[in-house]
Amino acid sequence: MKFRRLHLLVALATLMALLPIGPAAAKTTSPPDSASEHQRIVDFWTHERVSRAIPRDFLYNPDSGRFQMAKPDNPGGGKGGGGGSDDGGDTSSVLGASWNKNGAVADTTGKVLFAMDGSYYVCSGSLVTEGAGDRSVVLTAAHCAFDEANSRFATNWMFIPNYDADPAPLNTSGTFCAGTSYGCWTARALVVHDGYASQPAFNDQAVRYDFAFAVLNEGGHDSQTQADSLGSQPIDFTGDALGADTYAFGYPAAKKYKGNDLVYCRDGLGFDPFNSNETYRIDCNMTGGSSGGPWFDDFDEAPGTGTLTSVNSYGYTGVTAMHGPMFNGSTEALYTEATRAKADTIVS
Repeated sequence: MKFRRLHLLVALATLMALLPIGPAAAKTTSPPDSASEHQRIVDFWTHERVSRAIPRDFLYNPDSGRFQMAKPDNPGGGKGGGGGSDDGGDTSSVLGASWNKNGAVADTTGKVLFAMDGSYYVCSGSLVTEGAGDRSVVLTAAHCAFDEANSRFATNWMFIPNYDADPAPLNTSGTFCAGTSYGCWTARALVVHDGYASQPAFNDQAVRYDFAFAVLNEGGHDSQTQADSLGSQPIDFTGDALGADTYAFGYPAAKKYKGNDLVYCRDGLGFDPFNSNETYRIDCNMTGGSSGGPWFDDFDEAPGTGTLTSVNSYGYTGVTAMHGPMFNGSTEALYTEATRAKADTIVS
């Protein structure tokens, strides 16, 4: 397996792509000091910048015949009411409701903030069990970590676990991260697949690889506690059977949602017929900001635990459904690299 690596250059506040050569011969750049890099990113996210963060979500528009970024109806960091319950009258499914049962899923699912191409964005993510003692890893969508149009990684990437418990008010004084329940956890490395990074736009090829992992710096309020202390969720790479009971979570921030409420959907797993059945589909009305939020199989509501099987990825204009990539060997290779990555990495 070959890697094409991009390394953080803090002094320039940008990223430099290295030649696509094998890891043994690759040139390396020492990663920035984790404590100072963490503080730099935390300081970057002022209340004003958070208030300007918008969802980076994609909808397929049949009129144009391509995916387009969804219109940001509300700021991604907003504070206000949640989405409420909407199951369409079917008690076996939930199309979008506030998650009020707490449990592990409340702590392991969080809001994601990042900068990309001069704009500020919001997505969702989940702490994933990684088996590495020196790091914590977050699963999210590739389009919440990599700018496919400009072939660049996101910058100032930050994960806020259990934002639902204490959404930070967007005022002009104090520190944004200090107002959250567990503080903010910043990324020291982002890992995406070449199947996504090689695409010039978000398209039907990119959606099949729309998963990514973020390796976290130490963070939180005291810069000592590892995010692992909050727990994590196991991940499966073998795929699920059609009809499996699936739960999806996220922090939708557009239309009726305000971005401060952990929302979930529950439905039988299906496939996207418009993408040659190569991606998943569930009925769900979550909107922009939920991208990267986790999908679970074998989910137990009482402890709030399950097995990660996909992430919120994309939708279709006028269709009440969420779609996500199938986890497979490519996802597993990405996960393996995340357990050892020291810089932003593209896995091929």
